[in-house]
Amino acid sequence: MYSQTKEDLSCSICQDIFNDPVLLACSHSFCKGCLQRWWSDKNILRCPICKTLSQQSEPPRNLALKNLCEAFLRDREQEASRKSEPLCSVHSKKLRLFCLEHQQPVCLICRDSKVHHNHTFRPVDEAAEDHKNKLKPVLVAAQKNLKLFEQVNENYDQTAKYIQVQALDTERQIKEQFKKLHQFLQEEETAMISALKEEEKQKTQMMKEKIKGITKEIAALSGTIRATEKELRAADVSFLQNYKATVERIQPCSLLDAPPLVSGALIVVAKHLGNLTFNIWNKMKAMVSRRPVILDPNTAHPELILSKDLTSVRREKKQKLPENPERIHFYPAVLGSDGFDSGTHTWDVEVGGSPVWALGVLAQSALSVEKKSSLALKIAFFGGEYTADTGVALPVALPIKQIFRLIRVQLDCDKQRLSFFDPASETQIHTFTYNSREKMFPYFNVVNAHPLKIMPVM
Repeated sequence: MYSQTKEDLSCSICQDIFNDPVLLACSHSFCKGCLQRWWSDKNILRCPICKTLSQQSEPPRNLALKNLCEAFLRDREQEASRKSEPLCSVHSKKLRLFCLEHQQPVCLICRDSKVHHNHTFRPVDEAAEDHKNKLKPVLVAAQKNLKLFEQVNENYDQTAKYIQVQALDTERQIKEQFKKLHQFLQEEETAMISALKEEEKQKTQMMKEKIKGITKEIAALSGTIRATEKELRAADVSFLQNYKATVERIQPCSLLDAPPLVSGALIVVAKHLGNLTFNIWNKMKAMVSRRPVILDPNTAHPELILSKDLTSVRREKKQKLPENPERIHFYPAVLGSDGFDSGTHTWDVEVGGSPVWALGVLAQSALSVEKKSSLALKIAFFGGEYTADTGVALPVALPIKQIFRLIRVQLDCDKQRLSFFDPASETQIHTFTYNSREKMFPYFNVVNAHPLKIMPVM
């Protein structure tokens, strides 16, 4: 045991072994933290023991005392370890040897017992050293795994937070789309009701005019009838005197035809209600469009920005995104949301004035390997030259000089053929054939801010 005692190595303030001791000019030592707290409480830089005023607010460290304290603590730990050293459960002796066959510590008496006859032994310290050396690489591997697990857990946390961001953003866009639809329907409702009200107004006005006209005619006819009835009640001489005038007045009234009923006077209800929902839907088609391919943001390289409707992609600054397995990291590319393994599928892509781009398909198996472009079939445009690339061989230059602004991609899964065309002239640019029944996902690679746009179906 070390010659120093605990009292010799204890701070007079905390009464414990010195921790980071400092030395005052008066030769007294204290834990740095204890001294600073003492001075802070007393508001004066004096030695807690002799009250000597210190000229330094940051006394020097007492390295010699620090080393003594550390040695004392090590010795104390070793002594405690020796005292708690386990004994042989059979002979109550110290375990000095290690049996290689039984892989356990034994005492000297055990070595000579029948249980360990012809066994090989090593001193405990040697065996411990050997086993520690064996355990260290395993520990290192476990520590590496711990770091990997911690990284994955960090990514899990980031993914969970990003899910919330995705959900909120998607909900906002859904509401925006429905708001547009609601606005369209509201405007259509207003227009249809307005047309109905206008027809009601016109036809009501027409009927008012006809009612007004016939009311005048009824009043005149009624007046003539009353005057004639009065003549009929008059004395004979008076009646005969006025007879001719009476007949001339009443005669035309008896020959009048009744006014005709008004044709088309009623609201044309069928015009307003007939095929109402179909007519509205037909109008809605003018404000909506369908894309044969929708981009999958979960596959997009972190430097790519997708449009809100997921039909256009351009390259911009890098975003902080979760490390999900579907995401492409090796190239600034993005995939379509749906893969195809049957039928024929066609989509047009506006490449515009982009000086660098690539279009094609990616086999589903490529999504599970590290180099995600290994099974890609694509044509690329770079430096004014078109190339065809299968992902497993060197790209082949295509003998094309024309600059296309629109590229048609046609995937025939049944014939296992991928073709590229110029839609304007219907000229074939290149055709790949492949031998796979995997799902093939549309592939888009964009290197700069010029966007690639998937065109709507006409």
